[in-house]
Order: sequence, then C-alpha cells, then structure tokens
Amino acid sequence: MLEELAKIREEALKRLESIESEAELTELNVNILGRNGALTGILRGMSKLSPDERAAMGKEANEVKQSLTAAFDEVKARLEAKAEEERIKAETIDVTLPGVIDVPAGKLSPLTLVYRQIRDALIGLGFTTYEGPEIELDDNNFTKLNLPLNHPSRDMQDTFYVDDKVLLRTHTSACEARALMTLEPPFRLVIPGRCFRVDEPDASHSPIFMQMEGLVVDRNLTFADLKGTIDTFVKAVFGESVKTRLRPSYFPFTEPSAEVDISCTICGGRGCSSCKGTGWMEIMGCGMTNPHEIENCGLDPQEWKGMAFGVGVDRVACLKYGINDIRLLYEGDARFLRQL
Repeated sequence: MLEELAKIREEALKRLESIESEAELTELNVNILGRNGALTGILRGMSKLSPDERAAMGKEANEVKQSLTAAFDEVKARLEAKAEEERIKAETIDVTLPGVIDVPAGKLSPLTLVYRQIRDALIGLGFTTYEGPEIELDDNNFTKLNLPLNHPSRDMQDTFYVDDKVLLRTHTSACEARALMTLEPPFRLVIPGRCFRVDEPDASHSPIFMQMEGLVVDRNLTFADLKGTIDTFVKAVFGESVKTRLRPSYFPFTEPSAEVDISCTICGGRGCSSCKGTGWMEIMGCGMTNPHEIENCGLDPQEWKGMAFGVGVDRVACLKYGINDIRLLYEGDARFLRQL
C-alpha cells in the first residue's frame, strides 16, 4: 500500500504540472480524492490491516492527502488568476481606437436649412445678424412701428399679452424699433427669431413660427434697391430659374408697401393646384420704411431712408421642400423626419 500511495502521489503531481483548465483539474481531483478515487480506495482498504500497520498507513495516507490537496489548491489559484487576467484583457477598451459602431447621423431641419440659406444670401450682400428679445414691449412691437391703438393686431384675440405693456412679439419687426433707436446708421440687418400669435394650429398656421426680417437704413435708398435685394436672396434660396414680382399692398410700417410673389416652385409657373392656376405663390411682404416709424425712433426721415422685408421661414421651407402641413416642422414625427 505504501508503494501505491507513493505512486498515486507521484502521478498526481506530474499530471498537475500539465493542467490547463479547471475542468481538467476537477476531473483529476475526482479521480484521486473523490468518493471513488484512488486515494479514497486505499483508505477504505486499511480496515484489513493490523492496528500497528493501520496507524503507520493512516499517517502516510493523511500526509499524501494533505500534500495533494495543497497542490490542487495551488493549481486552482493559478488557473483562476489566469482566467481573471484573460477576462480583464478581453474587456479592455482602447479609447484611442476609431469608433466601429454604426450610429445613424441626424440631419438638419428644413427650417434650419432655409434659415441658413436666407441668412447667408443676405450676409453676402453686406447684412449683419441682429437679434432681439422674444418678450417685447408693446411700444416697440406696435407704437413705434406706426400701428395705431385701434389696430386689429393689438387685440387680445391676436396677441399674447403678459400685461398691458409687455407681450410676446408678433413679428421680428419689433427689432426694427430697437435697431433704429440704438444703432448708428447706415446699417444693414438680418433679424431672425421666433414670433407668437394667437392662431389655431392647422396646415398653414401655428401660434409659434419663425421669421426673418431684413432692414436697411441709409441715405438715398430707392424701391429698386429693395427689389434687387429680394430678387437676389429668392434666387439664392429657390434657384436661379425662380422669378419674383411685387404687388402693391399696405403695411402701417412701410410706405409704399408690396407683397412679394415667386413663380410656383411646384409647376414652374405653368399653373397648378398649389398656386391655384396662377403660376405665382406669395411668400412675404416688403416696403420702404414709413417716415413716421423713422421719426418715432428718433431719426430724421428727411436724412435717412429705410427699406424692410419680412419672410416666414416656415412658409419658405414648406414651398421649397413640398411640405403640405406646417405642423410637420414642429411635431418631430419620426416618419416625416426619415423622409428628409
């Protein structure tokens, strides 16, 4: 039996040197120290020995069992450390490597695209961006712009009032008054921003909308300057083939005033349901700044002339991209956005 014990110990230690996995270690442990293992079989056979032989055999068997158990534990610790090292190595991320995840890129909103096209066209003509507050004084929004106290746009049904003297601006024209009172002419301004009116949302109306205002103040301005400026930025936004025309109109803050039409972007001016068969579509209003507005803001209308125009970015975006409902620009419907 002593020879068998020595043989079991020697073979077990030799096999432990080549163990590379916990599965192999478990299998060897069962074969040696398990219930039906080789060492366990020897311990069971000790009952046939004499008391003196049993004592000596038991002492030797326990020493072999303890040494093999320690060897098994040492190999198990080595395998666990190796597994932990491999796991850490597999989970390590090199943050300097380029990304490999295919994340779909977003796209600019039609409002942003049109805003930039109009802005860039006007900046190319020497305009400078000028912005004002969305919460505005009634005086700047109406009175300074030559709108009388009984004008319908001042009604509660049309304007969001904070109090009697403060409101949410109904047009970017309110910035005209601020510019005329604070800037030293001559100047050319493009004024973008959100505006607010009491409108029930539908396919062509929204209580919040985006406008861009153009204002030029200088000496010796003429209506021809206004027409040339409008024609330039219309072609920059819609293309060189689009034509413009001006129709007489009325606005309290301009005199003379005009509505600006462009040849239909759907049918090319031939006539269709979108332009009601006329071949033309209205996009904005314009005019020479009313002398009363210039005087209201502290400038001499005999010296300084002005010209102004205001365009709805929402409307231009709908015309340019064939969008038939203005609400689609604001609702964030994924089905609509995927088409852009």
